[in-house]
Amino acid sequence: MTTSPRWLRTAPGRTPRIEYGADYNPEQWPRDVWDDDVRAMRTAGVTIVSLAIFSWGRLEPAEGEYDFGWLDEVMDLLHAGGIAVDLATATASPPPWLTAKHPEILPVDHEGRTIWPGSRQHWRPTSPAFREHALRLVRQMAGRYGDHPALAAWHVSNELGCHNAYDYSDDAAAAFRVWLRRRYGELAALNAAWGTAFWSQHYSDWSQILPPRRAATHPNPTQQLDFTRFSSDALKDYLCAERDVLRELTPDVPVTTNFMIMGRLRPLDYADWAAEVDFVANDHYVQRTSRPFDELSFSANLTGNVAGGRPWFLMEHSTSAVNWQPINVPKKPGELERDSLTHVAHGADAVCFFQWRQSRAGAEKYHSAMVPHAGEDSAVFRRVTELGETLRRLAPVAGAGRTPARAAVLVDWDSAWAAELDSHPTNRLRYQQEALDWYSAFLDLGVRADVVPVRTGLSRYDLVVAPILYVVPEALRRRLEAYVRGGGHLVTTYFSGNVDEHDHLWPGAHPGALRDLLGIRIEEFAPLPDGDQVVLDNGSVGTLWTDMMEVADAGVEVLARYADGSPAVTRKAYTAGSAAYVSTRLGPDGLAPLLGDLLRRAGVESELPPGLRGRVELVVRGDFRFYVNRTDEPVDLTGVPGEALHGSAERLEPRGVGVLRGPA
Repeated sequence: MTTSPRWLRTAPGRTPRIEYGADYNPEQWPRDVWDDDVRAMRTAGVTIVSLAIFSWGRLEPAEGEYDFGWLDEVMDLLHAGGIAVDLATATASPPPWLTAKHPEILPVDHEGRTIWPGSRQHWRPTSPAFREHALRLVRQMAGRYGDHPALAAWHVSNELGCHNAYDYSDDAAAAFRVWLRRRYGELAALNAAWGTAFWSQHYSDWSQILPPRRAATHPNPTQQLDFTRFSSDALKDYLCAERDVLRELTPDVPVTTNFMIMGRLRPLDYADWAAEVDFVANDHYVQRTSRPFDELSFSANLTGNVAGGRPWFLMEHSTSAVNWQPINVPKKPGELERDSLTHVAHGADAVCFFQWRQSRAGAEKYHSAMVPHAGEDSAVFRRVTELGETLRRLAPVAGAGRTPARAAVLVDWDSAWAAELDSHPTNRLRYQQEALDWYSAFLDLGVRADVVPVRTGLSRYDLVVAPILYVVPEALRRRLEAYVRGGGHLVTTYFSGNVDEHDHLWPGAHPGALRDLLGIRIEEFAPLPDGDQVVLDNGSVGTLWTDMMEVADAGVEVLARYADGSPAVTRKAYTAGSAAYVSTRLGPDGLAPLLGDLLRRAGVESELPPGLRGRVELVVRGDFRFYVNRTDEPVDLTGVPGEALHGSAERLEPRGVGVLRGPA
């Protein structure tokens, strides 16, 4: 059996490089623009483009009638210009003729409303009719372009699940029942897992089971969690269906699809999906939060670890403003490069934007691009051209693996999904925000930390933070205990350890599965109303949540208390390791001094000089050290060892990045 390549297909003997480019949509423009596009791409240093992402309606204007002539010409034109192609399968959005003939492919929301055509991605992941037509197009694409010299990779669909992650149609209901049969085997096991003795929900036949559609009040929580798991698997199954066709017909061409690791964790378990693609690709757009750069770094870090430390492909980000946020703010000088190089620092060996040329029509006509409406004589195009030259100089970085840190933040999709379900102590809890707060605290202390999926082996890390680790099956409980008893230092937070994989509470007091490991006992949760806060005796301020906690083991040290003297932060020491618990949301400012103490006890120190800590993020890829300025002020690097590959070895500009090669 032929093994698919793990990176782009390239000409034999070509020197490794960091790829650079964008989504390219030539069908939006007259033919006479295409030659100018390729010329300008060469000026900007573009080496690869993603092509035909939303082209189904042009490629198959009527059922079974194909028009590949324009795409043939574009492929040839790009190849002649020395530009490789990440060719999409063009199945992201079905054309009008398909939805008119087969309206049963349209998704249905949880209230029974049809999601109509007129936008994009209006298809059911489980629709047999959609899959039949989509895979037929995939076969046509693979047969026609599999041997084209420009083809570097296949790009399955686009941003799977961006708008159709959840479908509550009859197709989805039937597929959900099949998924549940595989998971549970017998109805008795499902009834036990779903706790159907509650509210008279006992099932006597598989046909009675439905997706969690609009109900009188809170739907069964385990049903909701399983439906999210199923929805992730349904889209993964669709990804694999396209991939299998491509591997059958073009086994030497790698296959990927663009994940969306950014902001709140989506109902798509990308850590599970990663094994199904030949290399990981991701889209990331700056989130307008209180700490947008920290979120970008967090997401790039997680993407690199979802990719297993191997190089990955930044498939989309923006040169400047987007079009889909409430207020779409342009990027400041320096941010385009800083954002791009932060992804490279965390393992990206390709940097691409949406899109090449800004659209004149459609919903994204105000979304920035490499060539803006102002054309090549513009600040944006000058910046993207400068970035192209920078990436060319950074070619020696290509292929270098991520260098693991000594600390980690653990990310668990199951916990993120389940912790934010309804009928909980508060509906204000946000899993990703708590994880990001801890990551920001690491950055503020100047300490490198990996952001890793929960399935990652923990033994390489001296300290692991597992925020809101709500779902703890027995196997994970044993792993965490072994980690601590083996000398690891675990830190976890409020609303952790409560339930098993079925969202059933562990017997006894909270925090359930982690109660003995932490040496604490929580009788009742005490979430805080909006605007309320608590002051700890170390001066930090808590919001969102508190616990009615008591120490249950003589080996537990109380690190901080509430005003009434009850424990707020605890740490149980073992022979070599420890297990700490934080019972309120402290935010990055409150977490930093606490985390600093826990890191000191674990023997983990910053690799940065004291004057750079908090101001600069350090990321290491093999022999290359990236120094990323987190501030709007210049930073002095005098005395930092290494040869400058990019930027100055003495100074970081505001929002600047320096890349140094050599030992620390």
